Amino acid sequence: MHLSEETSLARFEEFENRPADPGGSMNTSTNLNQSASIVKNEANVTRQRARLERRRMRIMRGYVGFHSSGFRDFLLKLELLRAIVDSGFEHPSEVQHECIPQAILGMDVICQAKSGMGKTAVFVLSTLQQIEPVAGQVATLVMCHTRELAYQICHEFERFNTYLPDIKVAVFYGGVNIKVHKDLLKNECPHIVVGTRGRILSLARDKELGLKNVRHFILDECDKMLESLDMRRDVQEIFKMTPHDKQVMMFSATLSKEIRPVCKKFMQDMLMVHGSFPGFQLCYYHYIKLSELEKNRKLNDLLDALDFNQVVIFVKSVSRAAELNKLLVECNFPSICIHSGMSQEERLTRYKGFKEGHKRILVATDLVGRGIDIERVNIVINYEMPDSANTYLHRVQERFEVDIKDLPEQIDTSTYTISCQRRHELGKIFYTRPPRL
Repeated sequence: MHLSEETSLARFEEFENRPADPGGSMNTSTNLNQSASIVKNEANVTRQRARLERRRMRIMRGYVGFHSSGFRDFLLKLELLRAIVDSGFEHPSEVQHECIPQAILGMDVICQAKSGMGKTAVFVLSTLQQIEPVAGQVATLVMCHTRELAYQICHEFERFNTYLPDIKVAVFYGGVNIKVHKDLLKNECPHIVVGTRGRILSLARDKELGLKNVRHFILDECDKMLESLDMRRDVQEIFKMTPHDKQVMMFSATLSKEIRPVCKKFMQDMLMVHGSFPGFQLCYYHYIKLSELEKNRKLNDLLDALDFNQVVIFVKSVSRAAELNKLLVECNFPSICIHSGMSQEERLTRYKGFKEGHKRILVATDLVGRGIDIERVNIVINYEMPDSANTYLHRVQERFEVDIKDLPEQIDTSTYTISCQRRHELGKIFYTRPPRL
C-alpha cells in the first residue's frame, strides 16, 4: 500500500529525531547489527523520499504544463487568437489540449467527452485554422441531428470567425423553404456548411450543394447520427459524395461498443480521445416514486421552494410538453415549451428567448436533450424518465452551476431517497444536483 506524502515525511522526521541510545554496555555484535539495521532503514527512507519527490515533480510538471499552456501554443492564426480572447477563453480544456494539435494537422478524430468540455471548439478552431477559402466551393461540412444544435454550431463558427471575414458560414435545416437555401447556395456559396442530414441530402441530390471539394467532414453527436439505420444510410450517402482524401472528425458524450466500429469505418489515420468519463460519481440523486396524479403537485412544490436560475423539465411526448407548459403558465410560472410539433421559426425564437433569459422554465422533449448549451440552467427535472441511461446522461450532464445539496425545509423529503448509484442503476431519478467542486 502506498503511503501518502505527509505520512511518509512524518515518519521520516520521526526517524531522524529518534533519541540516542542511552545504553553503552551493548556488545560489539549487537552494535553492528543495530548499525546495519539503521543504515538499511535510512536507505529505505531515502529511497522512499526520493520516490515521493519524483512523484511530486511529475505531478507538478503535469499540472503546470497543462494549466500554463494557452491557445497560443497551438500556433493558431492571429485572427483566431483575437476571437478566442474576445470570447473570454484563457486556457484550453483537457479535450482541446489533446485534440486541437492533432486536428489542425489533418488527423481523423473520434472524441468522447462529457458536455461542457469544449468539443465544439475543437472542430471549429481546427477547421478555421486549416481552411483556405475558394469562391464557390464548400470546404467543410458539419452535420448534427437537430435544427437547434445546427443553429448553435453555426453561431460558434460565426463567433470565432469574427476576424476572418473571407470565410463564409451558413446553416441549412428543415422547416425553412428549400428555395431560400438553393438561392443562397447559388448567389453566395458558403465555405462552411452546417446542417441536419435531411436538408443536406436533399440539396446534394438536387445538385444544388456541391460536395466534391469538401476537406473536412464532421459529425456532432455522432452516436445519434449513426445508431438509426435510416440516419446512417443518409450519412453514408452524403459521405460518398465527398472526396476520399479528407479529414473526418466525430464527437459525442456517449459512444457505445456497437457504434465505435461504425465510426471507425469512416476514418483512416485516426486519433481516439477520451475526455473525463461522463459518469455521475459523487453526484446526489433525489428521486421519488409518484403516481401520475401526484406529479403535478410535487412539481409545483419544487418550483415554489427551489432557488433556481433556469430550469429544464424533460418529458417524453409533444402532447405532454404542451399540456404541462399550459398548466405551469396557469399557475403563474414563467414557463415556455419547445417540441417538434412547432414550426421551425417558432422553435428557434423560443430557444433564443430561453437562452437569453427571457423565460426561466423550459418544458421540452429530448429535442434539446443533446448538445444544447444553456449556461444559466442549474436544475434539471425529469418529469418522465427516459428509456436509456445515455439519454438521461445527455439530459442532465454539465447543466449545473449552483450546488444544491439539500432540498429546502418546506419540502417534505420523508419519502425521498438520496443515492449515489452509477449509470446502470438509474431507474427512478427525479431530481439531481452536481458534485461539489
